[in-house]
Amino acid sequence: MNFQQLKIIREAARCEFNLTEVANALFTSQSGVSRHIRDLEEELGVEIFIRRGKRLLGMTEPGKALLTIAERILDEAGKVRRLADLFTNETSGILTIATTHTQARYSLPRVIKAFRQLYPNVRLELNQGSPQEIVAMLLAGEADIGIASEMLASNSGLAAFPWFSWHHAILVPKAHELLQHQPVSLSTLSRYPLITYRQGITGRSRVDRAFQAAELKPDIVLSAQDSDVVKTYVKLGLGVGILADQACETEASEELVRLDATHLFDASTVWLGLKRGQLQRNYVWQFLELCNANLSLEEIKRQALSYGEDEPVIDFQI
Repeated sequence: MNFQQLKIIREAARCEFNLTEVANALFTSQSGVSRHIRDLEEELGVEIFIRRGKRLLGMTEPGKALLTIAERILDEAGKVRRLADLFTNETSGILTIATTHTQARYSLPRVIKAFRQLYPNVRLELNQGSPQEIVAMLLAGEADIGIASEMLASNSGLAAFPWFSWHHAILVPKAHELLQHQPVSLSTLSRYPLITYRQGITGRSRVDRAFQAAELKPDIVLSAQDSDVVKTYVKLGLGVGILADQACETEASEELVRLDATHLFDASTVWLGLKRGQLQRNYVWQFLELCNANLSLEEIKRQALSYGEDEPVIDFQI
């Protein structure tokens, strides 16, 4: 048994048993993946995957048990690699942040500028994705810090800390007739074609919930993941925009007007997430402090370095 075989088991589950995608993810060949699987099954004496011909359809019960063990082993191996790196690279390295487009574009520039002044030898990587993708990246060890919605706070494998709260705002072209109906009501808003975020990101559930509670059906003609995409189509006159207030800081030349919507939709919270129990470099803690100066470093470490209430905190600091 070797690490490559365990990685293949883990990637097979992530890639929904598509061996071509598994091979691409691990930078190897599909035939090599198949050979590793056969060797491991022969060594263990059990079938790991449910098959139909040459296709993998799912995991057998022994395969599911093996997947749990494989993920744990690979996670611990990752900690060993990080341990050496912690002692040799205290002020240099790579900080990988998984975040949504809105936070990368509008909330993070100030923090990143301050961070670069403190750690000029640390390279930053911003991986943009949906909250679901951000959670997956954190749990897989592919990101050091995740920044997204409440989904981070609801996952037991993550330690999450609040950053700030925000509201949605309404964005319309200048001279739009909605400017004559302020404060805007949900009833009035529902009569216009709307452009907002797609399901699952940037507080979209808050928008849907507000209309449902008022027993109104909004006419959402276009939904997108990117705040700038929403603004582009508002400028074209395709509809009224509903987007994060921090994304509505427009220049006068853009010909857009921002309207208040704090009375229409509940506030959302941006969360900072870390994989629970994972060793971190000093500059990871520093980045969280730069985001929210009210966070206690001791509390951050207490939550981040523990697995749960009944398990001990990792006794490790650098």
